[in-house]
Amino acid sequence: MGQVNRHPPSGGAKRVWQQATVLAITRESSHAKTFRLQLDPASPRHVPGQHYDVRLTAPDGSQAQRSYSVGSAPERGGVIDLSVERIADGDVSPYLHDNIGVGDAFEVRGPFGGWFIWRGDTPVLLVGGGSGVVPLMSMLRYWRAIDQPVPLQLLVSARSAEDLFYAAEYGSESTVLYTRSVPPEFARPPGRLTAADLAPLVERADERTVAYVCGSAGFAEAASQLLVSLGLDRGQVRVERFGPA
Repeated sequence: MGQVNRHPPSGGAKRVWQQATVLAITRESSHAKTFRLQLDPASPRHVPGQHYDVRLTAPDGSQAQRSYSVGSAPERGGVIDLSVERIADGDVSPYLHDNIGVGDAFEVRGPFGGWFIWRGDTPVLLVGGGSGVVPLMSMLRYWRAIDQPVPLQLLVSARSAEDLFYAAEYGSESTVLYTRSVPPEFARPPGRLTAADLAPLVERADERTVAYVCGSAGFAEAASQLLVSLGLDRGQVRVERFGPA
């Protein structure tokens, strides 16, 4: 996921830089990898929707820093998954993709984020575009881990099947659509997100439902406006926009 603008949780402990060791690397799409990281086991558990800062230091002492959402559900032992989309002219993602392997380490700090988070206590409607699905996957995985106590619906939009993050993990609670090309068996033609795509999900929502929308600025703006036009109150919609630094 690209750099995002977020705020640290209010009242949270001070977050310090620490070394994170890579336990595993998984290719998520044609241009994204997930890095499973071992942190200090005493590190605070993240809340779904939060992120970590990643910092790289060059031999000359210069540094580059970016923020990446956590894709894994909260768990003890200081293990997190960061899914990173490779941005060709980025300062951090190309290095992570091209130079970091299992057993390597780099600096991280977090978790951060106090608004775009979900604690599992309200019905949710999740709408993600591209790598914007990463924090939403943390919510989905957490929902499954705590035995699905409230209704959850997820819609994820990707350019093509090759660009779809976490392709094997979507179940009956999820709707997948493609904007540029579709698999042969896929009924919906390629195209941008529409009111017709969201209407069935909004119809199943109620006044307690909170919608979480995450993606590029254009996607997030369009999706949030569609949700409001279909009847959700603006106060029910939380939006996270991302993009390269």
